[in-house]
Amino acid sequence: MISTEKFTFTGKQGQSLDGRLELPLYIKPRAAALFAHCFTCTKQSHAATRVASALAARGIAVLRFDFTGLGGSDGDFANAGFATNVEDLACAARALADRGLPPVLLIGHSLGGAAALAAAAHIPQLRAVATLNAPYDAAHVFEHFGDAIDDIEQSGEGEVTLAGRKFRIAREFLEQGRDQPQAQRIADLGLPLMVLHCPQDEVVSIDNARLIFEAAMHPKSFVALDDADHLLTKPGAAEYAANMIASWATPYLADLPMEPREDFAGTVEVSTAGGKFAQWVRTPRHEFIADEPESYGGSDHGPTPYDLLLAALGTCTSMTIKMYADRTKIPLEKVRIEMEHSRDHVADCTDCEDKGLPIQVIDRAIELSGDLTEEQRKRLMEIADKCPVHKTLEGELHIHSTLIDDG
Repeated sequence: MISTEKFTFTGKQGQSLDGRLELPLYIKPRAAALFAHCFTCTKQSHAATRVASALAARGIAVLRFDFTGLGGSDGDFANAGFATNVEDLACAARALADRGLPPVLLIGHSLGGAAALAAAAHIPQLRAVATLNAPYDAAHVFEHFGDAIDDIEQSGEGEVTLAGRKFRIAREFLEQGRDQPQAQRIADLGLPLMVLHCPQDEVVSIDNARLIFEAAMHPKSFVALDDADHLLTKPGAAEYAANMIASWATPYLADLPMEPREDFAGTVEVSTAGGKFAQWVRTPRHEFIADEPESYGGSDHGPTPYDLLLAALGTCTSMTIKMYADRTKIPLEKVRIEMEHSRDHVADCTDCEDKGLPIQVIDRAIELSGDLTEEQRKRLMEIADKCPVHKTLEGELHIHSTLIDDG
């Protein structure tokens, strides 16, 4: 689970740059990353949002932002260019550091990947760099300008159409992308590099990945994004790339402190997580969030307390039935249980002692699949009532509470 915050910072020329900071929900990030989007894309691109979300879900905060003149950022895109993008990344890194989240991982998509390779030298905290379908040469994008380049050179400005959208491009934009020493920058990177590229990429050919990989020094890794497209819009492609990056980067982040979690003696620990109702639920091997739905004032980030109660009874019932069936060789294939909690009035109950008082009711509908006889089905239904949680709920249950002295 993640949360998204608006993150605005100032570029080198004083322009306001608009970003979004993806954070793991209710826990302190173990590290921070910076994402550079593709040419003419924005922070809202499919790759930017999916990669940032996937990394945040794994405990890594990610800033995705609009380069100068794009999306919600100020500035003139026509006169911006590759060098401006590099400056924007350096400013974003400083802004993250001022927030207490110095970026240790830099990720760039397409031309943003080339910008990331150039900006790495200006971000001292970096530990690793990853590129996604990135060009080797910063001027690669000019191949898509066609005859408009001559008009821009002669008149100082011209219009190009990219992915069905029209953009004004100035001569300064061209100048910024030319004669960039990318080969030397890559050779001098001095950081672990992961090159991810789609072999079928028709926008930036796979040869660019080969040139980047050959120019880089070890440690370096290559991952083929099979059956992906340039923008990583195919289902699962961006998430796969993010998971590969997170796994690859893990050794380089191993010494970063994790949020401390104290040991506990019981089998379950519950503690406030944040928001209005959210709670961390921990067992010796697992942890998750419990919450209330938005209709009750919660954030709906996890199951409700009654969801958990019903789940406890349902899972225990299913396990008990399955265990008995396995032991007695009953050909049970599957158990499916629907649970519902409600409050009935005792006046409608014929076997209740306290007339007129509300009682708690759990309805449990059990579906048994398999080549079963009626006698076997009847026996399994009898076994359902013998599950330990069922006995606990119907038995004489005492709950003892003790106040722990925190001083």
